[in-house]
Amino acid sequence: MMNPAVSVVIPTYNYARFISQTIESVLAQTYPIAEIIVVDDGSTDNTKKVVAAFGEKVCYIEQEKSGVCAARNNGAKQSSGDYIAFLDADDVWLSEKIEKQIAKFREDQQIGLVHCRMREFDTESGETVRLHLEGEEGWVGDELLLYNKTVIIGPGGTIVVSREAFEAVGGFDTALKVGEDWDFCYRIARKFKVGFVREILVDYRYHGKNSSLNAEEMERSMKICFEKAFNAEDKNILQFRRKAYGNLHTQLASLYFRLGNYGQFRKHLLKGFWLAPGNFNRYIMFPLRWLKRRANIKQ
Repeated sequence: MMNPAVSVVIPTYNYARFISQTIESVLAQTYPIAEIIVVDDGSTDNTKKVVAAFGEKVCYIEQEKSGVCAARNNGAKQSSGDYIAFLDADDVWLSEKIEKQIAKFREDQQIGLVHCRMREFDTESGETVRLHLEGEEGWVGDELLLYNKTVIIGPGGTIVVSREAFEAVGGFDTALKVGEDWDFCYRIARKFKVGFVREILVDYRYHGKNSSLNAEEMERSMKICFEKAFNAEDKNILQFRRKAYGNLHTQLASLYFRLGNYGQFRKHLLKGFWLAPGNFNRYIMFPLRWLKRRANIKQ
């Protein structure tokens, strides 16, 4: 049986200092890669020169700055593989990533997306910041919608999707700047099964500029995502509405707490408690974390 073709799409914006290592990690895959497509979203650094050094091994596409969703969609549109693997330009794959994910696809024809475990590391020291190990597989749409645990890990670099799944949902929503990964994966999870490789196959670079730290944009984007989700024709989804919004506000409260914005923290904590009082154990952890933070400041 012939190996299905895999296209790799790498969106980038001013990541010339990282993208060479990123591309090299794709070239080092044990599974044959049909094509590598770098979509430059209006970079002003020397990204083009760095990518050009790889010659015909990489297809380089330039576009006016339109955002990561537009870049991913553009790359997918230009690709030809049976499967599309996405990789952010500052992250790195382990060599067996694609091989193991394609093997997971072969287990079940209903699978439309496969993700894997991930290591988050510090850019300067290379030391591990966090291991992302928890994930789900199967029909996980309801779990994603409830938004109270990790279901699909770090989609920017961990996921491979079938072309059928990508086209079925129409790609990434270009109206979103944060939460676009969740939205994309959720829409696929409503139509296809999700597979999960329980191995760390991605190194995710933490350097303080990751978009997930933008709390206000996260709030705006996730509200758009939820509005879309609860406007679905499937009325069974409505039973999750109150709890899902409660979990969302709790997550936002946690993010604002981390950023020291205690006004927004209190607002979202109260909304979360009103909508999902069952999260009480999570709520009582906040004052404990606040006291610990104050104690560390005084030392």
